[in-house]
Amino acid sequence: MTAGMTFGNSAPDASPYADEGPYGTPVVHKKAGLTRRGKVAIAVAGVAVIGGGTIWFQVHSAAVAKDEKEAAALQIQMKKLELEEMRIRNEQASTDKKAATAASEKIQAAIDKCVEDSSGQIGKGYGSPSRSAVVADCKQQYESLDGSGMQAAGSSQATGSGEGGGINSPALLGLVAGGGLAVAVFARKGKKADA
Repeated sequence: MTAGMTFGNSAPDASPYADEGPYGTPVVHKKAGLTRRGKVAIAVAGVAVIGGGTIWFQVHSAAVAKDEKEAAALQIQMKKLELEEMRIRNEQASTDKKAATAASEKIQAAIDKCVEDSSGQIGKGYGSPSRSAVVADCKQQYESLDGSGMQAAGSSQATGSGEGGGINSPALLGLVAGGGLAVAVFARKGKKADA
């Protein structure tokens, strides 16, 4: 009996060695696309990604809005502080201006009184001062009594007192440097003697 021959109504056995076509075994094409399980998995993953992205976007938007509100509140607070600082500076400037005006009025009144008191000496004879000399002397005498002259005198006095016997005096610094040098020399000689 030859391979592939059958008797009766039965179909021939498919032999793995039998050549089905003139060009070899035909290629069986599978149906293209995803299985039902794959389609469900992709749908679930898509819903999860879209849902997660939406939730993340809402949370992110809320955080950004909160940060913007905090930044705006901080800006407003900074502007309030700047305005308060400007108000304090303006008050200080007006107080200083009033004090300067009062001081200049006081000085001018003192100068006027000095000129009035000295007016009896003006033009009385040879060597007596002229009116301009009396006015200049009074101005020199009373203008040095305003706050700026006193501050200048105070600062010059403070710097002068530091030079006399303070820690920064050159003699004290030289003494300390010499003592340090002497200790270093004796310490070095002691090390050489031990060696």
